[in-house]
Amino acid sequence: MAAAGPRYAAAFATVRDPRRRPALPLLRKSSNPTVVTVSSSMGSFWAVTNPERPESAMPLALYAASKSAAAMLTVQYAKLHPGIKFNALEPGTTATDMTAAFGIGRPVEESARIVVRLATLGADGPTGTFQDENGDLPF
Repeated sequence: MAAAGPRYAAAFATVRDPRRRPALPLLRKSSNPTVVTVSSSMGSFWAVTNPERPESAMPLALYAASKSAAAMLTVQYAKLHPGIKFNALEPGTTATDMTAAFGIGRPVEESARIVVRLATLGADGPTGTFQDENGDLPF
């Protein structure tokens, strides 16, 4: 990190600062520590480059980049904290304030079921994955 320069080293030190991660001690006390990141298939390179997927026709650069970053952080946290399950998910198109203008999306309760499924995985459940309601979603 030092080779990148002091400014970058300071930025990374801030991210690594344990005071910036107050949930970790609580997660470590859990009998089944689990973190679920709500991402989107718009964050999947596979989905946005696959002409058979609707994501390939959606030019939402900043949204897609933020969701890709969220999924990657999830995978990296899974590597950094092997005793805690970290998984990202694509909840499906959900009726929210963001989708209301388009009149699309399923009820929030349906998407919440996917979140609950990942949040309640057993101790032997996967970690570092990106999933939708059907299972693993390619990055």
